[in-house]
Amino acid sequence: MEERPFKSRVTAGRYEGGFSPRGTSGRLAQSPSPRKSLSASRGFFYSPQHSHAAPRSVLYCCHQQEPELQVNLYHWLSPEAVKIVLVLFLSGLIGLEREEHKASAGSYSFGGVRTFPLIGFVGYSIALLSGSQLLPVTLGFLVVGAFLLLSYWHKLSCAETAGVTSEMSGLTTYLVGALVYYDHLWIATALTVASLLLLELKSFLETLATRTSPQEIHTFAKFLVLTAVILPILPNEQFGRFHLNPYKTWLVVVAVSTISYGSYVLQKLTKQRGGVVLAALLGGAYSSTVATIAMSRRAAREQRPHLFSGGILIASGVMYLRLAALLMLFNRALGGMLAPAFLVLAAVAIAAGWFWSHRPDPDESEIKREFEPSNPLELLAAFLFALFFLAMLVATQLVTTYLGRAAINILAAIMGVTDVDPFIMGMTQAAGTLTPLTIAARAVLIAAASNNLVKGIYSYTIADRRTGRLAFILLFCLAVAGLIPMLWI
Repeated sequence: MEERPFKSRVTAGRYEGGFSPRGTSGRLAQSPSPRKSLSASRGFFYSPQHSHAAPRSVLYCCHQQEPELQVNLYHWLSPEAVKIVLVLFLSGLIGLEREEHKASAGSYSFGGVRTFPLIGFVGYSIALLSGSQLLPVTLGFLVVGAFLLLSYWHKLSCAETAGVTSEMSGLTTYLVGALVYYDHLWIATALTVASLLLLELKSFLETLATRTSPQEIHTFAKFLVLTAVILPILPNEQFGRFHLNPYKTWLVVVAVSTISYGSYVLQKLTKQRGGVVLAALLGGAYSSTVATIAMSRRAAREQRPHLFSGGILIASGVMYLRLAALLMLFNRALGGMLAPAFLVLAAVAIAAGWFWSHRPDPDESEIKREFEPSNPLELLAAFLFALFFLAMLVATQLVTTYLGRAAINILAAIMGVTDVDPFIMGMTQAAGTLTPLTIAARAVLIAAASNNLVKGIYSYTIADRRTGRLAFILLFCLAVAGLIPMLWI
């Protein structure tokens, strides 16, 4: 008999060849020939047109059987079995970590790789038996806690100082087992992972606690007061003829304070590291005006005019990044008009400042950072910023109504002498409603350019003659470049 190449095909959802795939019942479908069914059940394909057998793995039927085998696998394991395996896995992770700790401790320590999975099983079993009732689970928690209290008492009798971390991990493991039964799988997994991180990062957390001063904790508490306490309770609605919104007003305060606080934390973490360039980058995010004054005072004592004038230019370049982020956050339309120009200005200023700061100076000795930023989250300063912001909103509307649009540009130039954040953030709220977008965009550009010019005057007055002159020229050029987008806006 002549042998021909093996061929098989599927037409209209039906396999044509010597083997019929499995049906939904899991048994072999009926075949026209017993011989074909027999060979198929053994894993081979038989056809009268050829005398050799082909492995089932190369046939289409295998691709039909793989999903069925996976479904059957899930049918073999009941939901309760899957939960038990998950409890064993999660509690076993905590047990492994505690076993490692016990091996390195050299003294008595509660539990290990077997005890913690058993506690997890106890929590799961009690939750299973109690059903929807919470009292049995609570009583079980108290009983397990009593055993753990005995363990801690024994630990205290063996050593003068003893930690309670292992006992608390046992209570956590009990809760993980109960949470898995009640189908809170994500919470149980997150609780386990968080517990492992806290247990494994003991040295890092203790070092962090010793390095963190009470003042820094106090500062972070003020940040939480601004963001998590005051902000949620303010009404998000407009009041009066000027459409003042307390929630949005304080949200502006929170946004500006968050950027300043982030820069403050980075400067604290990099204390005594990096040089003037790093100080300029972080100081520009904190406050470019404050950074300019600090570096100008330092330049009066050093013979590094290129280094400090370049750093001042870098700080002002970072200011444009800060403004672009705030504009995009509070007014997408206004940010879309100005953000591309601000990004270009920031890139040019930072790059030019970096190259300028690396030019040779009379004194090439290494310069370390000295400037230490003050706490940007003083509550009094935050309330003053909010009042100043509201005043800018009212002033902008009054100027637009009674003095005309051209007067807004004069107001923007005047506000550049002080902190431009309240004025620019006021423009984000007025643009598109109280003030046309084009007028608001021009006002923002003028305020930023005016602020750069004022910083140049500050540097020229405070720094030594050469550094002040170079910084004034650089900032004057940046101010002029900052006005160029007005040609197409």
